[in-house]
Amino acid sequence: MANYSMEDIKVLREKTGAGIVNVKRALEEADGDRAKAIELLRIKGLEGVANREGRSASDGLVVAHAGPADGGQAGVLVELNCETDFVAKNAAFIALADTVLAAAVASGAADAEALAAVKTDEGTVSDAVDTAAATLREKLVLRRVARVAGDHVEVYLHKTAPGLPPKVGVIVATDAKGASVAHDVAMHIAAKTPLWVTREEVPEDVVATELRVAEEKARAEGKPDKILPKIVEGRLNAFYKENVLVDQEFAKDPSKSVAKLLAESGGTVVAMASYRVGV
Repeated sequence: MANYSMEDIKVLREKTGAGIVNVKRALEEADGDRAKAIELLRIKGLEGVANREGRSASDGLVVAHAGPADGGQAGVLVELNCETDFVAKNAAFIALADTVLAAAVASGAADAEALAAVKTDEGTVSDAVDTAAATLREKLVLRRVARVAGDHVEVYLHKTAPGLPPKVGVIVATDAKGASVAHDVAMHIAAKTPLWVTREEVPEDVVATELRVAEEKARAEGKPDKILPKIVEGRLNAFYKENVLVDQEFAKDPSKSVAKLLAESGGTVVAMASYRVGV
């Protein structure tokens, strides 16, 4: 039976700004003694965590892993956010990211919420993030997690500035033949940020919107009705060329498309995921 009340929790949260989970733990450890619980929160650096909730965490890093799985390979990509680049390059923050990534790989968690609840040696991933937030005195957010699988998985992490951890991360799954060009494809994705691998992956409602906008824009420009279909088709193709991986011009050689690059190897991209910190 708990040796503290809801009033105790409320008072300690108001006095310390600590999160509710940490307040409960402090009260349990202090056997319900408010003064002792406050002291414990101060010793552990957990006061003020809740007060950081309204602040923006738009900096941070990405981490990724690829390894054997089910006769092929699986890849995991994680984005962990903080408030400043000062913390982003802090060894404790980087160590936290490695811990979170390891938990993601081991658990198979498919999203940030599921990963936050994964058990660790000292609680959950969420607890680890809260503890690090208290130590680093910044709001920290486990923002998102992605997974891909295929015969081969390529990882590409890109640093946008010297001295800072990677802020752009890509994982690409290919078939066996695509492995030879997977690194180039991953680098291309980091540069061009396609949203889908093929046209077939583009949601029907997105296509419908693009068609409607293209037609209405053409009419507003006074284009004759008889050439509207051709104009709309051209603008939809331009949309695909900008947002679909295989339709894009290959970043390292714009004279050919990514589809042509893959055709030269005989390979196929099975899945991809890419994160850019804060975007």
